[in-house]
Parts: sequence; structure tokens; C-alpha cells
Amino acid sequence: MSDYRAPVKDMRFVMDELAGFKELSQIAAYEEATPDLADAILDEAAKFAGEVLAPLNRVGDKEGCKLTASGVNTPNGWKEAYAQYREAGWNGITSPAEFGGQGLPDTLGIVVKEMLCSANMAFSLGPLLTTGAVEALLTCASDELKAIYLEKMVSGEWTGTMNLTEPQAGSDLALIRSRAEPQADGSYRVFGQKIFITYGDHDMTENIVHLVLARLPDAPAGVKGISMFLVPKFLVNADGSLGARNDAYCIALEHKLGIHASPTCVMAYGDNGGAVGYLLGEANRGLEYMFIMMNEARLGVGLQGIAIGERAYQQALAFARERKQGRDALTGEALVTIDKHPDIRRMLMLMKSRVEACRALAYYTSGLLDRAHAATDADEKRRNLFLAEFMIPIVKGGGTEMGIDVTSLGIQIYGGMGFIEETGAAQHWRDSRITTIYEGTTGIQANDLLFRKLMRDQGATAKVVFGEIYATAKALGASGKPELQAIAQRLGIALKAWTEATEWLAGNAKTGLSGVLTAAVPYLHLAVTVCGGWFMGKAALAAAGYLDKGKGDQAFYRAKIATARFYADQLLPQAIAFAETVKAGDAALAGIGDEVF
Repeated sequence: MSDYRAPVKDMRFVMDELAGFKELSQIAAYEEATPDLADAILDEAAKFAGEVLAPLNRVGDKEGCKLTASGVNTPNGWKEAYAQYREAGWNGITSPAEFGGQGLPDTLGIVVKEMLCSANMAFSLGPLLTTGAVEALLTCASDELKAIYLEKMVSGEWTGTMNLTEPQAGSDLALIRSRAEPQADGSYRVFGQKIFITYGDHDMTENIVHLVLARLPDAPAGVKGISMFLVPKFLVNADGSLGARNDAYCIALEHKLGIHASPTCVMAYGDNGGAVGYLLGEANRGLEYMFIMMNEARLGVGLQGIAIGERAYQQALAFARERKQGRDALTGEALVTIDKHPDIRRMLMLMKSRVEACRALAYYTSGLLDRAHAATDADEKRRNLFLAEFMIPIVKGGGTEMGIDVTSLGIQIYGGMGFIEETGAAQHWRDSRITTIYEGTTGIQANDLLFRKLMRDQGATAKVVFGEIYATAKALGASGKPELQAIAQRLGIALKAWTEATEWLAGNAKTGLSGVLTAAVPYLHLAVTVCGGWFMGKAALAAAGYLDKGKGDQAFYRAKIATARFYADQLLPQAIAFAETVKAGDAALAGIGDEVF
């Protein structure tokens, strides 16, 4: 089933009311990001996603990619779709104008990314990695390398990749063995093998720019001895034209559960004398630079879960409105469409409310990054950046886990037909399943939230978030509206559970590390649940304001409040259970050895 309609009205509501897009155009750096321009961009992106990319989603899943003697071939229609994507300028809408981009805020760019990913997740992965590579080059490449590569990458004429993982080194990058040997001309020869490289080779562009982690001969052991190198598929001549083929080849394609049309490559560097590479930034700081790209990618992968959840929800809703089965339990009417059955309605609302909550978290985080990039005051920049970095593991972990749950619910709503590939419902689940694994598993996101975000400033950033949630609950309670007051009560109880769990972690971090590590993922789920309730509450407040004024689409705003109330009633109570799980730590396993398994 290829139908996909970007939920532009909902996206725009989140942008304006929850992510602060309306205020961004008042900042000098984003003065061109007017509401009219945003409307035009979103309308065109919705058309491209729905009319060009969505119909190819099933094609790509069935055909997959093929490795030939000349390289990797993408499915039918891929090259033509990418050409349209590049020619329309979608690749560079948030990149600096200095290198051919449009310099628009990420709060607008993330909406376009969601549309592309909902329409065709496998297609969207190539541009996602390219924009991440652009961010890394902007940060640490020399002026000479920027001049050669950035404009081509910003335009999408060339794509970019991220090369971390090796056969013996999954998430533990200290085990990386790839090496780089310095040459007399200032370049390096790179040797090694990388696995799981998304879009490591393809036929959509003439050149591919690989960012590769490797060790210099005198590098210290562990992660402190990793450098990052730019290794192009084709070398670039002085006049900017493409030169000789570099010694960097895809030697195998992985056969995967999903995202079949996204080539996941085993890359060999230096099998024929060494791949020419160029050091990015300073030696032995490669992991630090790669995390610039990683943060971009993690936010993007969280968005993938949201996007594919939206696609699965739309498809399940359309099916439920057409499929007739059973008797209406309330009216007795025979042979009704299944969307009339309470349990189906419950599942549809679970899908809808969780997607909307996670979308708000992602857009809000993009808004924080926009403000951090544009801020001229150092304290303001730091505050927004710390908040954004605190939210990124919540978006990544929460968005991806939600995507898997929601796509699974989509199959359930289809019943037996959901298990049949022809309906397309199963593809969404298969495609989503990787998202909790790549760019850092859910466990890694949980540890990142605890040790790199929560504890780095002794919980100061977390306290800012807690304060914002408290303020939202207070405003809901003071509204005088019973439906908002009900949300306030649930949100207040959930916040109390989160703060108590946070205090427990802080109190046990030094003396009970095993228990803290055991509690990390439940704590992440707790944070996601409460933050989702926070933004659903904010959405309800904004919608109520429009209803009071009698402005806009009244049915839309009533639905916003109803969805927020559903989230509060059906999902926020889970915060108490997650908090209890956190505080249980590893008590059940204390003193028990491997025999428990």
C-alpha cells in the first residue's frame, strides 16, 4: 500500500506551538524563515514525498540492491527519484548558504526529513548520512577540503557516509584496527575493513565521501587513539573534476530483515595498495568529531521511528475504516467497520498519541539546536545546547522503541492480513526494527542519558526540564477545564515518579553501579513517557486557547485535547511502574552468579 499523506497541519501545529518556529524568524540568522516560506516548502515536500517516494517504498523492499562487478545497483526508480530530490534542492535546505545551502532552521528541515522518511525510509537514509557528514566537515575539515567537497555534498551531487564499525568492533570502538599511514604529500593511506556501512556504495551519484575512523602508527591505545579521515570513492583533481578510482570498495551487501533498498555494505579499504585519505581536524580526536555526525544521526534515527510510526498509523486507520467485521458491542449493529470496536480504537489511539508525543519531542529538540546555533550569548548557547543534548537520547531511544511498538500494532489491527506481505503492514515493522540498534542501541542511549547527560552537570539540566514540566502541569491545573485538569493530575504524578527515580540513581551512582546500569533502560522509558506527557499537555493547552478564541479548525483542536487526555490516561500511569523498576535496581540478582541463566 503506497498511499501516504504528510500530516502537514499537525506538523505545522507542533512546529509553531511546541518547537517555537514562529519565534525563530525573529532571530537574525533565520529571518528568511517566514511562515509563508515554510508553508510553500512543506506543501512541496509533501507532494514529493507522497507522489515520488511513497510509490517506490514497496518496489525497493521487493527488489533490494544488487552488488555487481561495477558496484551497487539500487532498485528501479531510485536514481530518477534521487535526481528529482537533488534538483529540487531538498538536500541543502538547512546547510549554510556559503556552500550552496539555503540556511533555513532545523525546525523546518526536520519536518521535511520526517516526510521523506515516512514515504520511503530506505531512500531517506542516504541523505540523512550526507547531512551528518556535512556537519562534521563544517566543524573539523580544513578550508581546502571544505572548498573541494562541501558544495558538492550540500547540493547532493555527492553523498557521504560514516564508517565506524568493524567485524571485531561493534559498539566498542576501542577495538578498531583500521590504520592510516602518513605519506610525503600530506595525505594518508588507509587500510582496513568496515561493516554495516549504509549507502557505502550506490549508483545515484558520481562520488561518495567516506568519513572513516582509523589509527595512526603512533596512536595511543583505546578510543583516545582514533582519528578521522576523508576517503573519497574517486579522487578529485585540482580543477574539481573526478580523477582516479580510490582503493575503497564494497565487497559484500548484507541481507537484512528490512530496509532492503538501503545498501548496507562491507567496505574494504586498501586491498590494492592503500586508499588515499585526508586527516580531518587534529590527530586522535576522530571519535570526538564523529560524535558531531553521530548526534545528527541519532536525532535523525529517532525521527525515523516517528516517521515510520506515522506511516503505519495512516495505513492501519485506512484499513480499519474499510474492513467490516463483527457486531458493534454498544449498538448491536451487525457487520461494522472494525474502527467501531473499542479495542481497535484503543490501538489506533495508542499509535496516534505516541507518534504525536515523540514528534513533539523531536521538533522541540531541533528548535533547541537552532537556538544554540544562533545564540550570541555564551550562557544562552550553552543552556540550549545542554537541553538539546539531554533530549537527544530521549528522542532516539523513545522514537525508535515507539516506532517498533506502533508498527507492530499496525499489524495487529490488520489481523491475519497484517502477516501477509502484500498488504505492506509487515514491511513497516521490518524496516523499523533496525532503528533501536544502529547509531547506538537503546541501552547505549540509556547510558548516554544517565552518565553523559544527567550526571555531567549534577542533574542541573534535568532540573530545568523538571521545572518546565511542573509549570505545564500547573498551567493545565489552573485552566478551569476538567479535561485539562485531568491531564494535569496524571502529569504531576508522573513527574514525581521521575524525580524520585532520578534521586535514587544519583544516590546509588557511586556505590551501586550494577544496579544503576540495570536501571538505565527503564529510566530511559520513564523519561520518554513523562516527556511525552509534558508535550501532549502543552499541545492541549495550545489547542484549548484556540478553542476559547473560536479560531481555526475547531475539530482539529478538540482532537488534540482528546489525544492528550488519552495519552495521560493510558500511558502516563506507566511512569510509576518504570520508576519502581528503576528503584529495584539489580536486587533480584545480587549475589547470584551465571547459574541463574
